Amino acid sequence: MNLILWRHAEAEDVASSDLARQLTARGRKQSQASAKWLRARLSDDAVILASPATRTVQTAESLTDQYRVVREIAPDASATDVLTAAGWPDGIAPTVVVVGHQPTLGHVAARLLADSGASWSMKKSAIWWIESRNRGNGEQAALRAVISPDFL
Repeated sequence: MNLILWRHAEAEDVASSDLARQLTARGRKQSQASAKWLRARLSDDAVILASPATRTVQTAESLTDQYRVVREIAPDASATDVLTAAGWPDGIAPTVVVVGHQPTLGHVAARLLADSGASWSMKKSAIWWIESRNRGNGEQAALRAVISPDFL
């Protein structure tokens, strides 16, 4: 399984609620650059999961209109919630993209890659691509790519 963690792009600071915050003009550019990079690498059977927050939906929409809004990965979700929604390590699909939030996505990355309870920092609109694989000593998580919109 390929698990792609994609943090939402830059969003406005103030809105009627946290879930209503929208992407800024810079955030739209960030999400479009990240989406272009992803689009060139995703298989047709990839499943895109987005938090119900407006900023994550807008980020996902820069990639495709074929995504699922998943309440369980909202801003206060845990790493376990995200991994359950994605079906890690077997997957609900061969590739699952989770468009979500900090610090949750940083917790997921630290847990999978370092068996740590820390929360690693993920820049806005950054993509972390993690692959599950079986080795002689069991299931492993391997980092395939980390990309920041600053480098696109």
